[in-house]
Amino acid sequence: MIKSIVNFMRRSPEREAEENEEVLKARLDPSRIPRHVAVIMDGNGRWALRRGMPRAYGHRAGVESLRDVVRVSSEIGLQVLTVYAFSTENWKRPQEEIDVLMNLLVEYLHKEIDELCRNNVRVRAIGKIDELPAHARRAVAVAHERTKNCTGLVLNIALNYGGRTELVEAVRAIAVKVAGNELSPDDINQEVISRHLYTAGQPDPDLLIRPSGDYRVSNFLLWQLAYTEFWLTDVMWPDFRRVHLLKALVDFQRRHRRFGGLN
Repeated sequence: MIKSIVNFMRRSPEREAEENEEVLKARLDPSRIPRHVAVIMDGNGRWALRRGMPRAYGHRAGVESLRDVVRVSSEIGLQVLTVYAFSTENWKRPQEEIDVLMNLLVEYLHKEIDELCRNNVRVRAIGKIDELPAHARRAVAVAHERTKNCTGLVLNIALNYGGRTELVEAVRAIAVKVAGNELSPDDINQEVISRHLYTAGQPDPDLLIRPSGDYRVSNFLLWQLAYTEFWLTDVMWPDFRRVHLLKALVDFQRRHRRFGGLN
């Protein structure tokens, strides 16, 4: 008995996390797994600075979190995972930090592509990809090609993405069709607009996860988040792991989604 108590007290954080993960997985209702989860990967820089390290250190640590979250998302059967990697506003950052982020993108896709293929994960980049540096565009193109026939989890990586920019581009595309008599203004509805977004053909996010303690959407999926549930945490992205995603999913399944109606 005493030995059991001592072993319990000596459990490592890793062991506790594993046990929590199993408990959380057991609580999940497989029939109510959200189809689409969106994540704002925030807090890398602050996480690094609190440790007296450069911001690049935090971005690299955040890649480990992405790897972990993608793996568990695939394991539990999510249809779509959209991660906010680089916004249209992030070009305002120092060039050195931008270069680090682009190099990490290339490194991640290069190192993970084989595992992504094995796990049947399809990679898609959403945003103004044509404005990325050449080496980043090439890495994205290779990932698209390598995973184009995968039928499991769709991993949307939002790169040079802005919700307002997405809507502007959708409006422009619709306007061109109207000007060319391909579409009547009277036929423009929510479905038409959705078909002209970067996420065309995908379900809107059921759940948005934002780490790092901030309470804003940061120009992310503005149209698609209309009825999305939010899950916020003070955990910085580099510390975010599969157990946190599972906690978010368990909490999501406790909620009653009415979409403006009554249950």
